[in-house]
Amino acid sequence: MKSILVYCGANYGKNPAYRETAKTLGTRLATDGIKLIYGGGSVGLMGVVADAVLASGGHVVGVIPDFLVKMEVGHKSLSEMHNVESMHERKALMEKLCDGIITLPGGYGSIDELFEILTWAQLGLHKKPIGILNVNGFYDFLLKQLDVMVEEGFLKQESRDLLLVSDNVADLLHKMENFVPIPHQKWLKRGDT
Repeated sequence: MKSILVYCGANYGKNPAYRETAKTLGTRLATDGIKLIYGGGSVGLMGVVADAVLASGGHVVGVIPDFLVKMEVGHKSLSEMHNVESMHERKALMEKLCDGIITLPGGYGSIDELFEILTWAQLGLHKKPIGILNVNGFYDFLLKQLDVMVEEGFLKQESRDLLLVSDNVADLLHKMENFVPIPHQKWLKRGDT
């Protein structure tokens, strides 16, 4: 993987572990020569991970919609910044630029991005590894909900297995490097899960 897209919060969260993990991830990406692709923000965990990559001599590519630029939340010191018109364009360009995806703790935006990228993988639109850094058990309930979706027949196990999970940066990167995408299934028949 030469570039990793990171989804994460525009807030820091209450537990210092979130900030520390974002910093660890950014430092590790730079050390491994992996380019960071992210939403271009300077605030919250977005700013922490970008600053950590930059502080370690790495390359950071931001993708930000114009309305967020007007709100002055864009990072001013990135290696590259792409301005787009909409959130849809932002998500599409970030996916195009990356070789893998990691989600740190965050809010609605992070969850929206994670589920959209998982849906794209399920539909065979990309074969990139997708991981969650489950810092401090932040995503435990979400992961349990995915298991319920499998148990209740709304999600196939192979689709559930598209999401790699760890609470450790090095372990998650290892899982992503060794990820083997499942062969894309034919379009689902009506009523199939």
